[in-house]
Amino acid sequence: MYEIVLAIHNIFRWVALILAIVATVFAFIGWLGKREWSERDRKFGTFLTIALDTQLLLGLILYFFLSPLTKTAFQDFGAAMGVADLRFFGLEHAVYMVVAVVFAHLGSALSKKATTSQAKFMRAAIFYGLALLLILVGIPWGRPLLPGLG
Repeated sequence: MYEIVLAIHNIFRWVALILAIVATVFAFIGWLGKREWSERDRKFGTFLTIALDTQLLLGLILYFFLSPLTKTAFQDFGAAMGVADLRFFGLEHAVYMVVAVVFAHLGSALSKKATTSQAKFMRAAIFYGLALLLILVGIPWGRPLLPGLG
């Protein structure tokens, strides 16, 4: 079961990353180009938050129930902080990604509450950009790009 959930989480990270990039780029283009906010802009934010929520759910299942790395880290959390892989998966990855999900939701919610297109784009650009930055920092780049490709 661990391998299946990890493979889905691994593959779906590309969907989440691509949506984060696209939503952020569109938000900055709209903000700097003084475009009018459109249904497409709202949908990219919604798709981004759905993708990140899905990743978070899969990640929490791995974190609390399936991952041998976090099971090992939880046995002696203090000692685990001295081991790079255990620290990354036991603490850093989880914190980066949870905060990224929060930022993406803030970008979506705050852009909906703004009254002008410029304010909508500015809020989306800032918070989606922060989420994207944390996603890029928090992705385990040392893992295979796709499962089964070593």
